[in-house]
Amino acid sequence: MSNTIRVVLADDHVFVRDGIKSLLENEVNIEVAGEAMDGLEALKMVESVKPDLLILDIRMPNMTGIEVVEKLRNQNNMVKIVMLSMHESEEYVLKSIKAGADGYLLKGSSKEEFLKAVHTIANGGKYFSGDISSILIGQLSNPSGVMETKHALDEELMITKREKEILKLLLSGKGNKEIAEALDISKRTAEVHRFNLMKKLKVKNLMELSNKATEYSLL
Repeated sequence: MSNTIRVVLADDHVFVRDGIKSLLENEVNIEVAGEAMDGLEALKMVESVKPDLLILDIRMPNMTGIEVVEKLRNQNNMVKIVMLSMHESEEYVLKSIKAGADGYLLKGSSKEEFLKAVHTIANGGKYFSGDISSILIGQLSNPSGVMETKHALDEELMITKREKEILKLLLSGKGNKEIAEALDISKRTAEVHRFNLMKKLKVKNLMELSNKATEYSLL
């Protein structure tokens, strides 16, 4: 690997890709060599660009991030991979690691943590942000070695604890700024959580959101 870390960035949200690209390209030794907006495009980009590192959103159209990792590993492609997600759920974390990801980074991570993860993984290490390490420790302490989950994984609708907090605040009439203050997160992170929540539930406004929340007994 050269001194420059060549990265392929795969995320179906343009504003997320643009933000990460801007962050990475401010670093003298990182080059964004390619971008992809879905899983299939990510596979093609890795094959053509041959990057050092693939930053991969866990939920994308056509093929999920986890499916992309599985496909690459089955092809014996050992490109370094960090999963990028809003989800702290045990199911997603363990599935990513089992598939062969080298790290798991939350979209709400700080600039410093993001860059630390990129450098750590590109140089052969592993990186897991936030409380994810506690999930791994808990899994390693399980003598059966079998991945256990409290609830069945629902790939189509999986609302995280944080998203439920966002949902409750939204339905109480709070705006993005108030939500950010209440949860001690940035306004941008609150906006991303809100966007993902409404996308998952396939709703366009708060009334539809309230109806879906009632339908799925989310509160």
